[in-house]
Amino acid sequence: MKKVLILLSLTFICAFQATAQDDLLDLLDAEQEEPESFVEATFKGQRLINGHTVQTRKKSELEFVISHRFGRINQGIDEFFGLDGANIRFSLEHGINDRLTAAIGRNSFQKVYDGFLKYKLMKQKSGGGNPVTMTWFSSLAIRTLDNPAFETDDFNSKVSYTHQMLIARKMNETLSLQLTPTYIHRNKVLENQENDIVALGFGGRYKLSSRVSLNAEYFYRLTDELNDNFKDALGIGIEIETGGHVFHLNFTNARSMAERAFITETDGDFFGGDIHFGFNISRTF
Repeated sequence: MKKVLILLSLTFICAFQATAQDDLLDLLDAEQEEPESFVEATFKGQRLINGHTVQTRKKSELEFVISHRFGRINQGIDEFFGLDGANIRFSLEHGINDRLTAAIGRNSFQKVYDGFLKYKLMKQKSGGGNPVTMTWFSSLAIRTLDNPAFETDDFNSKVSYTHQMLIARKMNETLSLQLTPTYIHRNKVLENQENDIVALGFGGRYKLSSRVSLNAEYFYRLTDELNDNFKDALGIGIEIETGGHVFHLNFTNARSMAERAFITETDGDFFGGDIHFGFNISRTF
């Protein structure tokens, strides 16, 4: 009888331990959170046409960007359809970490030096959670070419600032859309211009193949100005990814590649034929 009781006791103890272990494992599984899954490659490059995208460089990456904008296509054969005249911009853009990018650049149009910071505030999550990616952009631009329209054109007169909130969503594997509220301050302007400009940018990318996409952007100026010469910046282009390079072929009515100028001082009518052909090419190290 003793042996039977001992066997029953051992069986009960083993069964209890097994049940307790299973309950503990179930509890640990229930408490373990699933890893977050973020949406990647909303855009391939940091530029859409002229404006920035929500993308930032990864930590320690260095990107070298060369941008060209030629003259207006409607200038005809005498100017070789704009190819005789070109503006160029160089920039170096470095990933401080995966969220923060810092850069310096130089634009031959109005001989502008600029620098900017981009910080990714929020990433879009797949399967719910954050519905969009949000990146803050701030830049400082210094025009070194004197403006003959100003009686005095000192250093302070040549400085301007741009601040943007870049808000984008990758709708699916083919389509990405972006909204860009923009504020620009120019220290000195002409009498019929405003120092402060508010604009709203719209842009998108549509994949045509695994390496080719169609890009477009438009900046609508919300601030009224007396100068009717200036137009809203509009651009369309083809983006081609080739390994470490991202190559853009663009058509835009904006000649400058600095936010302070292409958003506020574009004087070409896109639908009137004032179109500048150009390209962006970047190499990441």
